Amino acid sequence: MQRGLQLGLVLLAVQLFQEGLGNIPAVTLAVLGFNVYLYMFPAAPLMKACVNLQYVYRSKEWRRLFLSPLHHVDDWHLYFNMVSFVWKGLRLERRLGGAWFLYLLSVFSLLTGLVYLLLQAGLTELTQNPDLFPEVIDFLPHGNECAVGFSGVLFALKVICNHYNPGGVTYVLNICVPNYIASWVELVLIYLIAPGTSLIGHLAGILVGLLYTVGPLETIMKTCAEFVSSDGYNPRPSSYFSSSGYSGTRQEHRREDPQHAGDRMTDYTEADIADMTEEEQIEMAIRNSLNDNGRTRRRETAHPRSGFQPTEEEERLEEVRRRRLNRFEQEVSNQRRRRL
Repeated sequence: MQRGLQLGLVLLAVQLFQEGLGNIPAVTLAVLGFNVYLYMFPAAPLMKACVNLQYVYRSKEWRRLFLSPLHHVDDWHLYFNMVSFVWKGLRLERRLGGAWFLYLLSVFSLLTGLVYLLLQAGLTELTQNPDLFPEVIDFLPHGNECAVGFSGVLFALKVICNHYNPGGVTYVLNICVPNYIASWVELVLIYLIAPGTSLIGHLAGILVGLLYTVGPLETIMKTCAEFVSSDGYNPRPSSYFSSSGYSGTRQEHRREDPQHAGDRMTDYTEADIADMTEEEQIEMAIRNSLNDNGRTRRRETAHPRSGFQPTEEEERLEEVRRRRLNRFEQEVSNQRRRRL
């Protein structure tokens, strides 16, 4: 069924253009676009895409686990989920890297459905024995609900975001709460304000997020990624986090080739660059670019054909580079003398 243009879609487009499509990481933008496409052109009707213990486990309709996270009830359901997803994607994809973030979304999409089924099975057993917790039965949702939407994955991502910033606070419906309990507060408030939402689906997302942050899921995912990677490529997260939160971007410690270590003209810190004028920064960039070209040229002639003399063409290009560098430095020196 093809849907027409709706207000939720219009507002989502406005939000995206305000954020700037170029500022949204590639995987986040692609997943968002895929969700919008499946809303406009659903792969299956909602009653054949939603997740329910009866349909999935007992009727063996396992494809619902893949269809459910990517379908939404209406345009407002899609709008709120995708706006929240963009906010989380901007932070997580840049920290973890696109490959790992896509891997994370794939695993979370499947696991939230499986955990949802386990919770629904436990709820069904609980409702069949009301004498166990009679005061809780009326509060819990009915065991026959059929869930659809990306909300479970979003709650899992929210747990990870809060885990990486444990000392911070967040606002849930204008209520300031610490990050470590923000997901639980949001779970309860959303269910109380909008009873039609899936409490079990959101709870499944929180549990999956906890399996990743404090459970074995991250280790299992890394092990699987290393096992299936035949070419040695390892899509691990590009950032590392200590027990106290985000510690910074991983820096690879590489030994510098001593043959070329002396070619670098000057090592500038960020503070040094900040103190430079715009003209001085441009001069430094051009000078380093010319020197980098020279170092690249020398490496190309030294390593591939070790023991051979450079050709006339290579000598000519090296001489042209040296002349350009000398002329540039002479012009910079003359300009500085004129300013003085």
